[in-house]
Amino acid sequence: MMLRAVGWARSIPVSYGVRAARTWTREHLESLPWTADAPETVDAILVTVSELVTNAHVHARSPAQLVLTWDSRCLHVSVSDEDAHLPAPRDPSTTATSGRGLAIIDALCDTWDAHARHGGKAITACFRPPGGPDPHDGRPLAG
Repeated sequence: MMLRAVGWARSIPVSYGVRAARTWTREHLESLPWTADAPETVDAILVTVSELVTNAHVHARSPAQLVLTWDSRCLHVSVSDEDAHLPAPRDPSTTATSGRGLAIIDALCDTWDAHARHGGKAITACFRPPGGPDPHDGRPLAG
């Protein structure tokens, strides 16, 4: 079977806020057949979108470029911003009010990575639907 991908992209200005990103994401997730049977995965995706868009707005002080891509193995949630500084997980103190975003994302998704891109960075998280194929298995999908 030929791999067929579908994707959506949206710029989320700081003035729109994170709620707009979650709403937009939820609307597009509803078009994927597996999401109705995977409410925990949908919730994890929405929390990840919230964390990544918040980080773009607060830390990079830039719009967030949100891209969702479904490739029949994994839903890729990618957020780009204008800050070239790549984030690293850290252990926040018990009194810190921030610093837990990457730990939350790491706990929710199957895999994630951060990479530099022209004029900034992108963080991409992969979500595999329950019972779905391993997104890192190189074998073609059965058709």
